[in-house]
Amino acid sequence: MTQESKSVAVLALGFGLVGIDRYLISTMYPVIAKELHLGYRDIGTITGSLAIAWAAAALWMGNLSDRIGRRRVLVGALLLFALLIGASGFASGLLGLVLVRLVMGFADGSFTPASISSTIEASAPERHGRNIGIQQMTLTLFGLGIAPLAVSGLLHFINWRLVFSVFALPGLILAWLTMRIIPAKGANAASMERSTFADWKRVLSYPNIRLLTVSMLCWLTCLVTTSAFMPNYLLERLHLSFTSMGSVMASIGFGSAAGTLTLPWLSDKIGRKPVMLLSAVGAGIMLVVLHNLGPNVVLLFCSLFMVHFFNNALITLTVGPICSETVPPELMATASGVVIAVGELFGGGFAAILGGGVAARFGISNILWCPIFTLALGSLVCLRLRETLPALVNQRAAVR
Repeated sequence: MTQESKSVAVLALGFGLVGIDRYLISTMYPVIAKELHLGYRDIGTITGSLAIAWAAAALWMGNLSDRIGRRRVLVGALLLFALLIGASGFASGLLGLVLVRLVMGFADGSFTPASISSTIEASAPERHGRNIGIQQMTLTLFGLGIAPLAVSGLLHFINWRLVFSVFALPGLILAWLTMRIIPAKGANAASMERSTFADWKRVLSYPNIRLLTVSMLCWLTCLVTTSAFMPNYLLERLHLSFTSMGSVMASIGFGSAAGTLTLPWLSDKIGRKPVMLLSAVGAGIMLVVLHNLGPNVVLLFCSLFMVHFFNNALITLTVGPICSETVPPELMATASGVVIAVGELFGGGFAAILGGGVAARFGISNILWCPIFTLALGSLVCLRLRETLPALVNQRAAVR
């Protein structure tokens, strides 16, 4: 097994644990809300609090990993995750859940940009899209594919408070593997002397990065809104059983994994921009289809699968290949951190809170209009992106 393969594998497993932490709670929201007397606004606040902490951590820790090395940030984030993931089960109300999710969001957000940059650094240029796809797919495969099926089964046997603690040991094991496999790259004098604010300003001077921050907001609004509110949508609007709801929710994870594997790999062949445009339009159309479906489990599964087949490919290409190929290598994690921070703050944080308000005021049946609108906006943003696929950029430069 090559160093590239080992690095991608351990980074993918780490991101899978991050996905479990982020989305494990979504399938349990109906149960938690009933026991702790939470409403739609409360669910939006809990979901948004993690996203806001994720944004802050990505912004600061992405730049830090560019200056002190990836491994330190990755191992520290995994250790914090492993030590604290069980704390969600001890919450006795809204405030407790919000505080715990803030801390966990910081750990998850610290891991994200460093893991993306580590994957790019470990990969040959012609495999950037494929390897980032493999690394990124585990977030939703584990968090929104496997976890809903596991939770819907486990809740028949154990209390929801115990479910979180199951994943502490895997976190410790992955921290050890990361220490062993990911190379330690010490910071050079030039990187330590750089200013964080100057780095942020520098990456934002690239038009692509500014466009990516807006598009990331759009893709995360779709992901966070559907993952947080679809369980209630399926149970309360369409009156599915809890088991059927868990089966439909699993489509988010499996669709995301399939799209993240397939479409970034396709972008290695035909270019980043065409795949972005195809995916944005495709996700928007499938959301409209989903909004008009009745309580047919098979059709709901298929439509939600396709929404996230396209949407997670958009997220992967945005924070991975396009972002990293736009800026110099020494600023890759900083650029990813900036894009993730803006997207998480507005698309993951405020959009979740807004979604909770929409559901409370206008009914859960109208929740899908939020991601439908943002995907339309994202499609327009994609038209302005500059191609970054190295083979195409070099070919066009040679022609000139």
